[in-house]
Amino acid sequence: MKIRFGSRDSRLAVIQSRMVMEAVQDVCPQAELELVTMKTTGDKILDKTLDQIGGKGLFVKELDLALREGKVDFTVHSLKDMPMETPEDLPLAAFSKRADPRDVLVLPEGVPELRPGKPIGCSSRRRQLQLKALYPDFDIAPVRGNVQTRLRKLDEGQYSALVLAAAGLKRLGLENRISRFFSTEEILPAAGQAILAVQIRKGTDTSVLRTFHNADSAACALAERAFVRELDGGCTSPVAAYAQTKDGKLLLTGLYVSPDETVIRRGKAEGPIQEAENLGRELARKLKGECQ
Repeated sequence: MKIRFGSRDSRLAVIQSRMVMEAVQDVCPQAELELVTMKTTGDKILDKTLDQIGGKGLFVKELDLALREGKVDFTVHSLKDMPMETPEDLPLAAFSKRADPRDVLVLPEGVPELRPGKPIGCSSRRRQLQLKALYPDFDIAPVRGNVQTRLRKLDEGQYSALVLAAAGLKRLGLENRISRFFSTEEILPAAGQAILAVQIRKGTDTSVLRTFHNADSAACALAERAFVRELDGGCTSPVAAYAQTKDGKLLLTGLYVSPDETVIRRGKAEGPIQEAENLGRELARKLKGECQ
């Protein structure tokens, strides 16, 4: 049996795909596994911000096509980089155990503290809005490219610091570059941050993913993505959501941002894990209603 995995061609994407492949190989040692990498439209257009080029759907278009055409059997994604709506014929079949969900501050190599004069670079409106409250005296500027490209721009002096996801740096073995971890209270993570998702063609046998799949992560992902969807927020939207599970309960924190970005409201909801999606939708409606 041969199983083909589709992935973006960045170093981080390949590492993450191999994490899934290792779990599948443990379940099915006799299977022949192949990694098929590709550069997506979103990877090629680096001189514009995501909202200018159509959002993060451009990071999955080529992978979706490969799935549909049968060129790959599974595709592996960072869940936070996926559109909130997935095609009915290409469902998400498995979610990894969540890694560190926090955002972090990265300084130029050899620089011991944050210095004014140059902007803090980050890639999302979600981070930009929350950073403004933490660093009101700093300009916040967009930065594109994979992690290594962003670090190079930082070390060349284009930015005073970067804000990146802790999980990606850790998976790349670059934890030593982290200068500060932001608590989830300081910067609420993106929906699905630090969770890997495996996408399939509808009807594909997913039994080989049984040890990889994490039910708690799946519940958190459902709640977070339902919150963002209810607010019509795509993955370039500044809204944020972060869920945790404990003793059969799910605690969801959501961040609502008004369309003109003048009103920002944070709230929490708690309920049974089985009600994850409803919790997300209800919290979104509640926060939106409070701001109208």
